[in-house]
Amino acid sequence: MKYEVTVFGVKDTSETIVEYIHQNIRPVNLVITIGAAVTKKNQVAGYKGLAVLTERYGIPVFEADSYFLTDDKTQQFIRENEFELGISMGWQRLMPASVLERFEQGVFGFHGSSGYLPFGRGRSPLNWSLILGDTRFNLNLFRYDEQADSPNVFATEMFSLTPHDDIRTAQYKNMIAAKNLIRKLLQAYRERNIVVRTQSRDMDSWYNKRTAEDGKIDFRNRTREIYNLIRGVTAPFPGAFAYLNSEKVIIWSARPFDEMMDLSAYAPGEVVDVFDGKPVIRTVDGSLLIDRYESERELRAGDILD
Repeated sequence: MKYEVTVFGVKDTSETIVEYIHQNIRPVNLVITIGAAVTKKNQVAGYKGLAVLTERYGIPVFEADSYFLTDDKTQQFIRENEFELGISMGWQRLMPASVLERFEQGVFGFHGSSGYLPFGRGRSPLNWSLILGDTRFNLNLFRYDEQADSPNVFATEMFSLTPHDDIRTAQYKNMIAAKNLIRKLLQAYRERNIVVRTQSRDMDSWYNKRTAEDGKIDFRNRTREIYNLIRGVTAPFPGAFAYLNSEKVIIWSARPFDEMMDLSAYAPGEVVDVFDGKPVIRTVDGSLLIDRYESERELRAGDILD
C-alpha cells in the first residue's frame, strides 16, 4: 500500500498536529507511534497513546515495538509499503536509514534554539532555552538524515520567550509556529517543490540530555537561575525539586518576589513566611514566591529546603 502523508508521533502534541492537518489541510494517511509498553524502556514526557485517532477519524495507526523503529515488525511494515512524505512531531529519537530511504519526499521534523542550526542540536531544546534564559526561539522544519538535527532546513519560524513563559506556554507558541511550517511544507508537497537549504555558516553546538534528576534546585544559585529552572521543567515534565529533610518537595510554579528586602537573617532555601498557602523562600540574591508545590506536608516559616 502507498501512504502519501505519514505522521510520526508519541505525544499529545502529536495528536494535535494530526488533527490540525487532517481537519484543515488534507487527510493524514497513516500515523506511526509506539505502544505504552515501549515507554517502560524509554522516558517519554507527555506520552499519549494515538490509537484513538483510528476511532475518531479512521486514520490507520501503526504501533512500533521499538522507539528506534528497528524492531522486526516495523522493519517489515516499512519494506512492504510505499511512502511519500513523513512528518515527525514529538518523536525524540533518530530514525534509521532503512526508514528514511523509503520516503520519496523525505521525513521532516522540528528542532530549534535561540540560534540557527547546527547551533543548539541535541536534546530538550525548548527546556534548555528557558533554563538558560533565552528570549527567542527559532523553530526549524528540517529534513531528517541519520545524524541528529542536521541543518537540512526547509523553513524557520521565530517566536519570543518572555519572562512569564514556562515550558507549557512555550509549547503553545511552538505549536502555532509548527502549524505554520507544516502548512508551508504541505503546500510545497502539493506543488512537488520541496526545497531544502543544506548550507549553514553557523557554529555547531549541542544541548545535553536532561533527566528528572537534573531538576534539583540549588539555592546557592541566583534567583533568575532557579526561576528559569522551575519554569523550564514544570508540567508536563517532572518538575524542579528540593528536599525538606528527606522529603521531596516539587515546585511546579514560582516567581521572583523581591531583591531589595534585607533577608540576611535567613539562610538560602529557608522559608521566610507563608501567605495564602504560598511560601516565600530566600535565595542568594533575593527571594522567590512559590505559587504551587507538592509535598508530604505544607511548608512552614523556618523550613529549610536543601
